[in-house]
Amino acid sequence: MHIAVLGINHKTAPIEIREMLSFSEGSLQKHLFRLKEIEEIEACTILSTCNRTEIYAVLKHGHGLEAIRGYLGAWSGIDVETIKKHSYIFRFHDMVHHLFRVAAGLDSMILGETQILGQLRSSYETARNCGATNGILNNLFQQAITTGKRVRSETKIDQMAVSISYVAVELAKQVFGNLKGRSVLVIGAGEMSELTVKHLVANGVSGVIVSNRSYERAAELAGVFGGQAVKFSDLYNNMVDADIVISCTAAMHHVVKLKDIEMIVQHKQGKKLMFIDIAVPRDVEPEVGLLNNVSLYDIDDLQNVVDGNLADRKRIALIAEGMVNEETDKFMKWLGIQFVIPTVAALKMKGETIKKQEITRAINRLGELTDHDRKVITSMANSIVNQLLHDPVVMLKQYALTPDGKNFREAVEKLFKLEEGQDIIPAQVGSNIRVSDKKG
Repeated sequence: MHIAVLGINHKTAPIEIREMLSFSEGSLQKHLFRLKEIEEIEACTILSTCNRTEIYAVLKHGHGLEAIRGYLGAWSGIDVETIKKHSYIFRFHDMVHHLFRVAAGLDSMILGETQILGQLRSSYETARNCGATNGILNNLFQQAITTGKRVRSETKIDQMAVSISYVAVELAKQVFGNLKGRSVLVIGAGEMSELTVKHLVANGVSGVIVSNRSYERAAELAGVFGGQAVKFSDLYNNMVDADIVISCTAAMHHVVKLKDIEMIVQHKQGKKLMFIDIAVPRDVEPEVGLLNNVSLYDIDDLQNVVDGNLADRKRIALIAEGMVNEETDKFMKWLGIQFVIPTVAALKMKGETIKKQEITRAINRLGELTDHDRKVITSMANSIVNQLLHDPVVMLKQYALTPDGKNFREAVEKLFKLEEGQDIIPAQVGSNIRVSDKKG
């Protein structure tokens, strides 16, 4: 048996290649069926996201990877050499370690991101539901999901915002506490403004007002969030009712000025007002942040928080790597036992057969025996066989995943004249065995 992954990701392939090798969610089942029809492939799972395409497989032998590469080439129209140039292969321990790092968000473009865990779970469930997995892959992916949950639960690596829009939301929470029922006024209708509003709305902000020099664009963005578009000339009239102001225009001068906000503050009668200025050059005069009950954050403020959180994530990632290593070793110990199950079973069966034959022969030769005599003979035979087989069984398990593991197994099979060992672990082996009882 051979377990491996063949894949491409944002580190190894440009977007043009990743696009051509990306599987749509609706096509996964079809491709899993086709891959399973390949003789060398025992089981497989496809993980396909915007940043990676990976095929995890249980193979009859290492040559099965060439079959996977050939399939990708035939399907995508990319020549095999190009796929080989931009792809990577991990086997056995390295494959398990890689998958667990992916599940933990340690191999993502944004360190510690959470979306990949859901994508991994979905891809596994699709493969399992259409019969493309076996006991080995089931346990592998179940443990990967458990590992991903453990890393996030114990390190909180995913709870430190590392994008400008997320940081803006976190700062708003610091200013207002609960954002439920708060309102936001957007000045400018660019992509960054839209993304920030999206995250604010997801965190409870309910009222959205959009003002832009192009009223049509303001109406378009307001419509996305069920909000209201206002003309640029009515900007300040609507600011009185806002809790948060996001400004990101292309203006080369200050759009929001101190003298205007002083009047707004008076009308708000002590209510807090927060400005998120993500424009360069800045839209809001810096002095606005000195007013009572007014908070002002510009793009540098936000970026400093992002940089600090990224540094924290990198520090915590070292702890997470230790968890991944621990879970990888745990799985590999389980996997090692699966490698030698057929040989151990055959060895014990042969010992049991010989034991029964010799007990019967001895009892027949000895004639009249008491029940006690029979028990003594049987006990002695059991003890001899168990002691004789103990060391070979223990050593088989210890050597299972070492470089000499296969040679050691074959040597035992030849020495004891067992039936030829199986290179493939049956699908049912270990299918109900969990590597860890830890709840994720």
